[in-house]
Amino acid sequence: MKFCVIGIGSFGYQVATKLAENGIEVLAVDKSEDKINDIRDYVTHAICATIDDEDSLRGLGIEEVDTVIVGMGKSFAQSVLITALLKKKIGTSRVIARANIGIHKEILELIGADQVILPEQEMGIRLANTISSQFIDVLTIGKNFNISQIKAPQKFVGKAIEDLSFYKNYKVRCIGIKKDDEIVVTSLDHIIVENDILIFAGSNKALEVLTKIT
Repeated sequence: MKFCVIGIGSFGYQVATKLAENGIEVLAVDKSEDKINDIRDYVTHAICATIDDEDSLRGLGIEEVDTVIVGMGKSFAQSVLITALLKKKIGTSRVIARANIGIHKEILELIGADQVILPEQEMGIRLANTISSQFIDVLTIGKNFNISQIKAPQKFVGKAIEDLSFYKNYKVRCIGIKKDDEIVVTSLDHIIVENDILIFAGSNKALEVLTKIT
């Protein structure tokens, strides 16, 4: 699997380096030589180039890439140009574009972007969800579905996950436990101990019920 990240600002840098850390082959592209030098040691390939037409894209070997992330934050016109070229001329199977405001998101979707990210908006929503909830962290999957983590209430301590019948009693699933900053899949016979961080999936309403359990 090959990814290309075009635009190595703070967003593009984080995406590219994390993909590489996860074992993905990553091509990083930016017109700034300094940014390319900063990321060169952390990705598979790094190229300093200005993308302004189809030829400049093909010159990167973009046809061999499975997913392209168009990560420019300041130049919306360039994001539109690159996204359109990738989808309409080159036929890239998956293009993920960054947008700063809602209308830009709509335009990028209209010209064929497979997914459009609004990083600041999405981070703001996630922060609001987290600080307004008793859950340690919240990942919003849909309008009414979250994956959240919570410190095991005293009521659960000493009991097996199977015996607590989370879905029957609370309409949620316990899908893992956080240990040393890693999420591990739970077994039904796991006995919950004090300070366990449990990972739950379910509707917002059902998850909120858990915050009231002591």
